[in-house]
Amino acid sequence: MSDASPNAPFADLRKLSPKVTGGLIRMREAAYADGLLPGKHKLLTALAISVALRCEPCLNAYARLARDRGATEPELIELLNVAITMQGCPGEDWAAKALAAFRQPVAPEQGSPPASCCKP
Repeated sequence: MSDASPNAPFADLRKLSPKVTGGLIRMREAAYADGLLPGKHKLLTALAISVALRCEPCLNAYARLARDRGATEPELIELLNVAITMQGCPGEDWAAKALAAFRQPVAPEQGSPPASCCKP
């Protein structure tokens, strides 16, 4: 292992398998790029899916990425309403987590989100 950080296993995997793990990064970059739909809308959609899947690391990463790409809180609320309809009561709990993550200030030392939003 390269270090004792929680991301060390992923960092090691990226070094040992750059074509596959790097492919995931390139896939995300392409998927969330501006196209017919703005990238921020795609990131908000990924955030709504994270709510439905109940993936907290993804939820935190996509909330931050969407905010960084210019998503507004009213836009977030509209997408969270869709996620809530797909999940019912649990959706409300996870939507509240997404709103909190979206509102969370970013400390300068946090830097960019991890290359993989899901932790093993």
